[in-house]
Amino acid sequence: MADTSDPAVLVTHDDTDPAVAVVTLNRPAKYNALTEELKEALLTAVAGVAGDENVRAVVLTGAGKAFCVGQDLGEHAAALEKDAVSSFDTVRDHYNPLVLALTGTPKPVIAAINGPCVGAGLGLALAADLRVAAEGLKFTTAFTAIGLTADTGLSASLPHAVGVSRATELLLLGEQFTADDARNWGIVRDVVPADQVLDTALDLARRLATGPTRAYAEVKSAIRYGAVNELPAVLEHEADAQARLATTADHQNAVADFLAKRTPTFEGR
Repeated sequence: MADTSDPAVLVTHDDTDPAVAVVTLNRPAKYNALTEELKEALLTAVAGVAGDENVRAVVLTGAGKAFCVGQDLGEHAAALEKDAVSSFDTVRDHYNPLVLALTGTPKPVIAAINGPCVGAGLGLALAADLRVAAEGLKFTTAFTAIGLTADTGLSASLPHAVGVSRATELLLLGEQFTADDARNWGIVRDVVPADQVLDTALDLARRLATGPTRAYAEVKSAIRYGAVNELPAVLEHEADAQARLATTADHQNAVADFLAKRTPTFEGR
């Protein structure tokens, strides 16, 4: 069946733990290149799992042999020919909201990077909280190869992940780097055989889905805030977050369980 007949994004739930949602980019014949249809479907999917109280962890992956090779250049070429000035409206209309949606999702997001991860695809992967990658896969920023600079937040997320010097090198030269490089630089948590990527990400998501979901949301918020603000403001942000979490059932029950020498059970509330 042709790509155009299939949903651009699939949302399913893990058979083992339905609290884990799996969001799959679904243009395998085009290596999940990002069209307007796919970007809009992904925005809808991420908003849906973010707002679903029954979802406590999310896995983001790609169908077929690739995670995502970035913008669909055929669609982009048509937009350039029609009106070069407006051809990049998609950055504000789609890419920026997608990055904000993924980073702002109040539950952990794990990227299962099953194959090539290029350009905006790398930006989406870095907008997730944790990453698992397939052995032997290649990453690249790719933007300068077509006369562009970074989007999808890579000018912030890549320096935060690998440091300013290496990020500058990767963005200027556009050279490929491997899954092993990504692990050594701290971009990915695990590198496993390609047929184990999704299962490894699901195992991690299941672990997180049994944890203190509201605390995880505060951790995500704190990291984003701490990366761009001065220490006094960061300390106040942390104090406010701890005060909010003090009222949660998960924190109160966990303290009681600790004092009673019981293993805590978190319900995400």
